[in-house]
Amino acid sequence: MASRPPVHRARKRFGQNFLRDPGVISRIVRAIGPRPGDRLVEIGPGQGALTEPLLDAAGGHLEVIELDRDLIPGLRVQFFDKPGFIIHEGDALKVDFRALRGGGPALRVVGNLPYNISTPLIAHLLQAGDAVADMHFMLQKEVVERLAAAPGGPDWGRLSVMAQYHCRVDALFTVPPEAFVPRPKVESAIVRLTPHESLPHPALDEGLLFTLVREAFGQRRKTLRNNLKGRIDAAALEALGIDPGRRPQTLGVEEFVRIANHLAAAGKGEAS
Repeated sequence: MASRPPVHRARKRFGQNFLRDPGVISRIVRAIGPRPGDRLVEIGPGQGALTEPLLDAAGGHLEVIELDRDLIPGLRVQFFDKPGFIIHEGDALKVDFRALRGGGPALRVVGNLPYNISTPLIAHLLQAGDAVADMHFMLQKEVVERLAAAPGGPDWGRLSVMAQYHCRVDALFTVPPEAFVPRPKVESAIVRLTPHESLPHPALDEGLLFTLVREAFGQRRKTLRNNLKGRIDAAALEALGIDPGRRPQTLGVEEFVRIANHLAAAGKGEAS
């Protein structure tokens, strides 16, 4: 039986909101579905509310990444009797997840992410490729809505394209503010990101693709003709079957890749 951790005051600079609701915790663990033999990695275990049931479900093996040094002694006390519990002290944004995987099974990454690092951390993990089997995160609800959005809606944007280029995105369920201490000012939601085994729409140059997407969404109210002026002209867009009068939020992943691949094949990857 894990010991009770010492009392810790949540720190604003780390964006800490500790999950407390047992029903929500159980629902998250069921959604993740950990099994013995999984290589499970929890980012930001905090005071271990999710850590303990994950450890139990995964057969006593779990690795955690924690930045707050003051929380680490409490985690060591709480899980002193779990030899399969491993702490990596540091910033998850700086972790090389390919190296962490090594020659073992692909990582299953989970976490209640601070709102201020959620987008850059997801971007960092997406660059880890086949080192990550799937990700389950608690995020600000509006971030989940952007990740899971469909083309044409108000939430569709750069983050949607980036995530859905790499992954299948499933918005699972919302979590109310009262499930946390301290109580955040926004609703949260659980999302599952499952990297594609093979990309459905592979880009010849991913850097060019995401530069193009950034430029296209630079001014959402303007058309592709205006936002991509200097990179591709209206005639070339029409030749690709894309109306230059469309706004960027109406294009799907495949259409952005189509434009980027045309530019890459034509040797027009450099910024104009």
